[in-house]
Amino acid sequence: MKFTLSWLKDHLETEASVSEICEALTDLGLEVEEVFNPAERLGAFTLGKVTHAEQHPDADRLRVCTVATDEGDKQIICGAPNAREGITVVVCKPGDYVPGIDLTLSVGKIRGVESHGMMASERELELSDEHDGIIELPSGEVGQKFTDWLAENDPAKVDPVIEIAITPNRPDALGVRGIARDLAARGLGTLKPVQEHDVAGTFPSPINVMIDEDARGDAPVFMGRLIRGVTNGPSPEWLQQRLKAIGLRPISKLVDVTNYFTFDRNRPLHVFDAAKVSGDLRIHYTQGGETLTGLDEKEYTFGAGQVVISDETGVESIAGVMGGLETGCTEETTDVFLEAAYWDHIQIAMTGRALKINSDARYRNERGIDPGYNRQAIEDATAMIMELCGGEPSEVVIAGEVPDVSRAYKLDPARVQSLVGMEIPEAEQRATLEALGFELKGDMAHVPSWRPDVLGEADLVEEVARVASLTKLEGKPLPRGAGVAEPILLPLQKREQAARRMAAALGYNECVTYSFVDQASAALFGGGGDATMLENPISSEMSHMRPDLLVGLLQAAARNQARGFADLALFEVGPVFHGGEPEEQRLQVSGLLVGRTGPKDVHGESRAVDLFDAKADAEAVLGAIGAPAKVQILRGGEAWWHPGRHGRICLGPKKTLGVFGELHPKVLKALDVKGPAVAFTIWPAEVPATRKKNATRAALKASDLQAVERDFAFVVDADVEALSLANAAAGADKALIEEVRVFDEFIGGSLGEGKKSLAVTVRMQPADATLKDEDIEAVSAKIVEKVSKATGGVLRG
Repeated sequence: MKFTLSWLKDHLETEASVSEICEALTDLGLEVEEVFNPAERLGAFTLGKVTHAEQHPDADRLRVCTVATDEGDKQIICGAPNAREGITVVVCKPGDYVPGIDLTLSVGKIRGVESHGMMASERELELSDEHDGIIELPSGEVGQKFTDWLAENDPAKVDPVIEIAITPNRPDALGVRGIARDLAARGLGTLKPVQEHDVAGTFPSPINVMIDEDARGDAPVFMGRLIRGVTNGPSPEWLQQRLKAIGLRPISKLVDVTNYFTFDRNRPLHVFDAAKVSGDLRIHYTQGGETLTGLDEKEYTFGAGQVVISDETGVESIAGVMGGLETGCTEETTDVFLEAAYWDHIQIAMTGRALKINSDARYRNERGIDPGYNRQAIEDATAMIMELCGGEPSEVVIAGEVPDVSRAYKLDPARVQSLVGMEIPEAEQRATLEALGFELKGDMAHVPSWRPDVLGEADLVEEVARVASLTKLEGKPLPRGAGVAEPILLPLQKREQAARRMAAALGYNECVTYSFVDQASAALFGGGGDATMLENPISSEMSHMRPDLLVGLLQAAARNQARGFADLALFEVGPVFHGGEPEEQRLQVSGLLVGRTGPKDVHGESRAVDLFDAKADAEAVLGAIGAPAKVQILRGGEAWWHPGRHGRICLGPKKTLGVFGELHPKVLKALDVKGPAVAFTIWPAEVPATRKKNATRAALKASDLQAVERDFAFVVDADVEALSLANAAAGADKALIEEVRVFDEFIGGSLGEGKKSLAVTVRMQPADATLKDEDIEAVSAKIVEKVSKATGGVLRG
């Protein structure tokens, strides 16, 4: 939305500067995108007077002029035909930049004679295309700034142009009057009263209008009148300059009037050449296949269900979007039919998009214009047409009814202050809303018809807040009661925080990946079903909720590997989903190691990561969130883990705290990750809550009694897992046995086919008394019994 300062001052009585206006507009939510101030590029030029002019000694078309300036007399060579003694000119001195010729002047010699500057033409200063001679001013003092002279005598040439960005919810600011109203409410001036015309018709309109019954929802009201005997032609200079300043091309008086109202009052209008209209006008839906050549001289083919205006010969205008070329006004137009209508904004948007038309009329109609101004708009536009073109108006033809958009919402001053966080007196709140056009009756604020965006009490709060300016909002600390504040984090949130810190301390880099993944990747981790499918996904690669954090981590690893980063340590903390309900998601902590433990070095310490790296990190994270130290490592992980190289960290067969190990090769291949790759997954919610409520650590329990270690070698079947044997041995006496370690495996020899020998060390730590031989023998017998029962193994002889 563009407008000039002088145009704004037609509606706003103000002494504010351009910078103050721009600052206020942005603060009000009407962000200023650009300010073009012609005075800035003309600021260096001053007025001078030619006191003497004579023929150049070596050029027939050049004159040597003596010019009186604010720096004294200067000699300037000029080739303009009107360069002569006694005229007041615009002087450009050495060092000045001349925009029209893109040149910074310097002292030069022309045919052997020095020239100290130049006298400018209008084209050289980009004031117009005139370049037949230099500027001659009818008045002005030597040394006076040229911009000051223009401001007094031709202000349009130095009129600043302001461009603002309009959000879709503020259609009222698509008119200069709406912008002036906001500024007046802020206190930057006084909104001028607008003149309302009432033009009486002198004859019935020969063109009538009807709206098809099925189209009344999208075309509530249409008003029109015929003005006969008009004289069309170029618009007056003030109107042409105003339209040119905002980037519009003046066409003719009749067309320029409609463009003027479009930007002045946010009221798109249309004019038909009445002589080219056959019969009456009808507003209806298209059937599909109709065509129209628009005012832009392009042919449009309609689909079904688009609102158009037709006469007896066919479609003549696209309702609210663009008129037709056939009935457009030209300089030969003598009778004109003026249209002012209100259209459904959604219908306008759909039609404009379907036909790929972007016009000022569509831009405003699809955002919403003021239905309450419809009748007054046709009166005001009629008055302006008659002032510029003459003519005699008919009575107004009305089809349909102006829709009732009246509504009111309660203004609660205390609630406003609570939500905004500023002390805004009730009187100021009411004054703000009244300045914006709201009508207050008691505590009810009646919304003006030009504000379709105000749809509730919250919008009243927003209006008060933006006019009061949130820049005045002062930060205040939250109140604290006496003593230490109660903790606000839930136990699960504390675990999440501790897990994140520990993973970072272990050298992992945190990732934040999307909760949405593609179906194929989700299926690799047990997801990808209908229960986690999105109804309206962003893309095909984000069609399902993630079933596991490892999906995003592996995809991140693949992208890093593709860019040359082979050794990675990544982790993420976040929710995973196995359904669409709140109870079908849970918090997960996952870490991923890919590549080697570090770069190659002379000590040979670099090696490929393995599952024991993942196990150690998983145990560290579990320790940080308060998991018990004694856990079991069991098999039976999900299908995306390597079947023989992973373990579940459990407190029992049914209580799994996490999983660690290598990832299945087929998963790595599907996600294009080059191994080795190991990972861990932890579910903080599964960790039992600690019984103690304080933050202090328990006292160290160190036994002063001698620990005893005994070695056992068992012959078992070749398919028996060492873990099963160790767990069985540890279960022989949980209070006494502190640790079971596997230290040897032997296959072959005298053991025979299908057998192997597993050797373990069992460490027994007494708490009450030193172990005697009979105690040790009793525990040893239990160990052999437990292992034999669990694995079928026998002591090796």
